[in-house]
Amino acid sequence: MKQSLQLKFSQHLALTPQLQQSIRLLQLSTQELNQELESLLQANPLLERTDRPEDGGEAETFTPIPGAGETSVAAPAETPEAEAPRQDEFGGGDDYFEFSSSSNRWDESSAGSDDDNDFTFQEAVSLTLREHLLGQLKLMPLSERDQTLSLLLVDAISDDGYLDQSLEELAELLPEEYEVDPMELETALKHIQHLDPPGVGARNLAECLALQLKVMPETMPGLQLAITVAEQHLPLLAARDYVRLRKILGCDDETLRGVQQLIKQLNPRPGNVFTQIASDHYIQHEILVKKVKGIWIASLNDEVVPKLRINQLYAGILKRNRDSSSQYLMSQMQEAKWMIKNIQQRFSTILRVSQAIVDRQRNFFEHGEVAMRPLVLREIADELGLHESTVSRVTTRKYMLTPRGVYELKYFFGSHVATESGGACSATAIRALIKQMVSEENPKKPLSDNQITDILGKQGIVVARRTIAKYRESLQIPAANQRKSL
Repeated sequence: MKQSLQLKFSQHLALTPQLQQSIRLLQLSTQELNQELESLLQANPLLERTDRPEDGGEAETFTPIPGAGETSVAAPAETPEAEAPRQDEFGGGDDYFEFSSSSNRWDESSAGSDDDNDFTFQEAVSLTLREHLLGQLKLMPLSERDQTLSLLLVDAISDDGYLDQSLEELAELLPEEYEVDPMELETALKHIQHLDPPGVGARNLAECLALQLKVMPETMPGLQLAITVAEQHLPLLAARDYVRLRKILGCDDETLRGVQQLIKQLNPRPGNVFTQIASDHYIQHEILVKKVKGIWIASLNDEVVPKLRINQLYAGILKRNRDSSSQYLMSQMQEAKWMIKNIQQRFSTILRVSQAIVDRQRNFFEHGEVAMRPLVLREIADELGLHESTVSRVTTRKYMLTPRGVYELKYFFGSHVATESGGACSATAIRALIKQMVSEENPKKPLSDNQITDILGKQGIVVARRTIAKYRESLQIPAANQRKSL
């Protein structure tokens, strides 16, 4: 085969480091963004943050820059009638298109020099359920053998406060020289079941509820009946079979209602009080929504916008020295500029998308969930000239503070259901209607899924029964037979 050289032209998309960084920053939550910035500030001496107590200087103001394509960050058109939110409302600045900040600082000079003022804040020490139980066992006058058996049972108690393993299984775990009889473990379990919190050490729900009832004052009305129901007839109460319960207990509706209320106030998971969450999840809203002169306006929350600038000392060194020895500082300078620009683009894009959502869901802000309109990512993407994936990144783990509460931006997107008139109704609005109908139903004759379907059909909303059941379950609303009450 004869060899030859050929010239071939082709096009392909190359993601520059700057564009990769912009995409990555866009999908981060506020907390993750701050962590990313902390890492970069540690590694890049030319980048400074001016919105923290340890940093000095004036905060650099960011102005949204117009761009092209998917990374376009042009600010939304100003509304002539729109009035900027005041500083005392939502904590915004004078101009809601401006990236500015305000921070609360602890002034060390305001503290006196007395020893009484020389203190540090310490986090409260939280005990686990195991530590709480062991602390109580040490105060009990038990023999060494009983203490050992009790410790074995404490280690077998789950975070919910239940003893999941049987006493026979636990007895087999002990060395043969102990020769433990299950009855000894039963005695040790009784010791634990008298500890705080009430209900700990129970082997099932019925025993847990009965233990909590038995520590209540004996003068409590309906207490003995409640203990009987908890120990023997809990499935009937869960199934709301009040007819059989009244017949078995030989009581009237009023007495049974009191027993039901007594059991409902108990804690089915007594150990949850001591369960420590592995990582606290804080929601920090990026967007503030307020009605100004009849127009719903979205603005940035200044408190979450980091204020970055170039370190002037190193910038001066670069101006004076342009030789090869300053190549490192020049690369760090470029990275710092990229970060500042990408942070600016991130928040500008979030603001543009948020304002577009607010414009389409104005009826939600006026009337609530029942007025939510169907909305998909493509609508926002087409209007702003962005890609759907960009809108998806912007609306994930970004939150909006509204007069109706705090919502993730994705909350405002949802599927639709057809109406008889040929229009569409949002799934969120249908859920709100279901919730409203259930809250207003007769508790003695709750609405079935078929009845809810018929009611919506009369309003022109065509929904299948299985769809109603799916929406009801997503709202954590029990079935009709589970909602029935006395």
